[in-house]
Amino acid sequence: MNRNKIKGSNVERELIAMFWDKDWAAIRVAGSGSSRFPNPDLLAGNKSRRIAVECKFVNGDKKYFSKEDVEQLVIFSEMFGAEAWIGIKFSRKNWHFIRTSDLESTGEMFIASLELCQKKGLGFEGLINL
Repeated sequence: MNRNKIKGSNVERELIAMFWDKDWAAIRVAGSGSSRFPNPDLLAGNKSRRIAVECKFVNGDKKYFSKEDVEQLVIFSEMFGAEAWIGIKFSRKNWHFIRTSDLESTGEMFIASLELCQKKGLGFEGLINL
């Protein structure tokens, strides 16, 4: 397994533990990104909310997403009855969560910058207490 995939898996596991520590059930979705069906990286929920999260680890201060990746997260979330969120762990920073509708569009891609996440996004506590 390549180094980026290992880092991505590790931050997903970190996030799952954070959810469980706050009494939310959470699971990683097997085969996310490689299935022919839309699916997120993880699902989390409690008695009143369900969320689908596409998780990314970023060394820099920007993460690009294809339109297809964002659309698939939205499609899955709508069908499942979950909120669609992008979760980004910027290197040496806390988690940031941003709604797909708040991503910046270049026309071809979507961008989540650290600045945008700090302005329009939520931290972990903000996400679970929404």
